[in-house]
Amino acid sequence: MKIKKINKYIGAEVTGVNLNKPVSEEMKKELYNALLDNVALVIREQSFSAEEFMKAASLFGELMEDQNRRYIAEGVPMVSILSNRHVDSAGKPAKIANNATWHTDHTNQEYPPKFTALYPVALPDTGGGTALCNMREAYSALSDDWKIKIDRMKTANTLISSARAATGNLDIVKEQKEAGTPPMIHPLVRTHPERGTRSIWFHKAKTENIIGMESQETQNFLAELLEEAIRPEFTYIHEYRLGDMLIIDNRSSMHKAGFDYDHSQHRMLYRALVRGDKPF
Repeated sequence: MKIKKINKYIGAEVTGVNLNKPVSEEMKKELYNALLDNVALVIREQSFSAEEFMKAASLFGELMEDQNRRYIAEGVPMVSILSNRHVDSAGKPAKIANNATWHTDHTNQEYPPKFTALYPVALPDTGGGTALCNMREAYSALSDDWKIKIDRMKTANTLISSARAATGNLDIVKEQKEAGTPPMIHPLVRTHPERGTRSIWFHKAKTENIIGMESQETQNFLAELLEEAIRPEFTYIHEYRLGDMLIIDNRSSMHKAGFDYDHSQHRMLYRALVRGDKPF
């Protein structure tokens, strides 16, 4: 097995390993630490069914169910399917390109996933990659004024924010209204429980408001923060090849799906989530 950095701040490529075969504890530890060090790993030349992908993702920790139970791999409840061919109950595409935003997954949960694993099943000829940003480096690079401003801020997180309701998946909007679940409060800047580093951490579409701000004021503020924080040197766009397993440390990063491809072609990924801890 070889691990090679993709660039200085984010991403490493892993070759020479077959995760369908037994993996030693030493190798598991090496992969785990490489993920924490590099924020994202691309493990090349894998070949998975949904069940095999589930087993490979579980090498990084206990899996948790995706909160969206609409699109689940048949017979494999821990694996969800991301596809540009999903539709909502009104027959409209479930993903809308202008809704794609930088985010970390499932911030409306008390214990959001620490890792997200992705594996392509069908790909367009070009485009459709996943953009990643190292948010601990992004935080470190902020001015002291910005750090003082955001260090103690807390976000109120819902399944889908009211600011997103007009353009979001109708089924998710309906579920949010019917559930009546109180917002989950999390820090805007979280501490990595294993490395002690600090990172900007939120999901704009799930942030109803920053405590002490109104909803639209919050959306404007978060957009300004992203404009300041997301820098080219901290980012990497992973252009998938069939056989790639991409795994991301959500506690140190944000990611965003790419919509720069021919949407008449199929883009489908398996996704698995590794259970995390309560942000602090």
